[in-house]
Amino acid sequence: MYELDFNKPAKLHFTGIGGISMSALAEIMLSKGFTITGSDNKASEITEHLESLGARISIGQVAENVDDDVEVLIYTAAVKEDNPELIAAKEKNIPLLSRAEFLGQMMRNYNTAIGVSGTHGKTTTTTLLSQIMIEAGLDPTILVGGIMPTIGGNTRIGASGNMITEACEYTNSFLSFAPSIGIILNVAEDHLDFFKDLNDIRNSFRKYAELLPADGCLVINGDIEDVDFFTKDLPCKVIKVGDGDSNDYSASNITYDEFAHPSFDLVSKGEIIGHIDLHVTGKHNVYNSLAAIAASVFMGIDLDTIRKGLFETSGAQRRFQLKGKIGGITVIDDYAHHPDEINVTINTIEKYPHNNTYLVFQPHTYTRTHALLDEFAKALSRVDNVILAEIYAAREKNTLGISSKDLMNKINELGGNATYFPSFDEIENFLLEKCIDGDLVITMGAGDVYKIGEKLIGN
Repeated sequence: MYELDFNKPAKLHFTGIGGISMSALAEIMLSKGFTITGSDNKASEITEHLESLGARISIGQVAENVDDDVEVLIYTAAVKEDNPELIAAKEKNIPLLSRAEFLGQMMRNYNTAIGVSGTHGKTTTTTLLSQIMIEAGLDPTILVGGIMPTIGGNTRIGASGNMITEACEYTNSFLSFAPSIGIILNVAEDHLDFFKDLNDIRNSFRKYAELLPADGCLVINGDIEDVDFFTKDLPCKVIKVGDGDSNDYSASNITYDEFAHPSFDLVSKGEIIGHIDLHVTGKHNVYNSLAAIAASVFMGIDLDTIRKGLFETSGAQRRFQLKGKIGGITVIDDYAHHPDEINVTINTIEKYPHNNTYLVFQPHTYTRTHALLDEFAKALSRVDNVILAEIYAAREKNTLGISSKDLMNKINELGGNATYFPSFDEIENFLLEKCIDGDLVITMGAGDVYKIGEKLIGN
């Protein structure tokens, strides 16, 4: 594999530069004096921001975008072998690196590189730990998979040897990383267009844990089934978080304020060592915060600083995000796109002040919807009113013949109350007709369903 010298500025080309991770990498390299070119299928605020920093970005991907003097071309997992820019780079003998390979090489240039992995909770946990590190004066470089309000974006460029990034398991990309601190929040069935089954996914997370050096640390949810599978014979320190005294850190006496923000006593080795107040919602974020606390303690951060960092974190955008109110109706947006995530969001809703709930769900990818149809239906049948948008295709084509109508039928068979509309306009009209003062509308999914809520409140 080609190794880039990060201390020797050169010209880099990013195919798919508009993605939230690729754009973050490009921005970091711009700050290091590298010349950046790139391409994407459409212009966006992200591409415009990069252009304002000096990047040259082309809309559309053609061979002519790849200059002869490009040192290396970086591409996303969505880019296929027949992409004209990849073909052009190969013809010009320009080295290729996937986004994951490039990020892995970047991580090796930091003294402390933290990779936050797990099927769910990566963005929020990265946000929580990032804010703690900022409060501790560690000046971290941050790559987060959402918009972090306190840094005003998805990227923060620090001047220290500290870095934190999400570590996604899809296509085994996180196995190209080089973490010194690794976090595994949970391991569940997902991305079944790539992984064969849950055992395949578990094996990948085990390989991720094996990347950690002897002087590093693995923070892991100790309540994962057969957690020893992931931790056995690792040379690094292992810290377990979760329920009960068998874990190194746990939470007791959990309470909630009127907006479902939890507070709890932090327990270590059976003793209460402090009290934590969070400004993110739901019980699941208690456990995300425990992972952030454990990693922070390993880095030598004191509890008062940890407590302040957690309190200052309101979470990333699209994570149970209050969008606004109209006519006494509260509109919230949430990124949940897996049955486990839907369940924890519904648990949060139950602690949030409202009358009736109208949950607008947009399934994300045909393979996930098909593979987990029964689990989706069971979770969504818990809600007063479910309104289904059509499946967001993302990177896929519908070769499975699956539709949101299938999910609607499953929900209603379980005694739920689901309605399907093929267009956003029809959903908006339905909500305007049905919702009254005191009701809660929550748009949910990893696609563009958030636009419905924004239109309702006039954004």
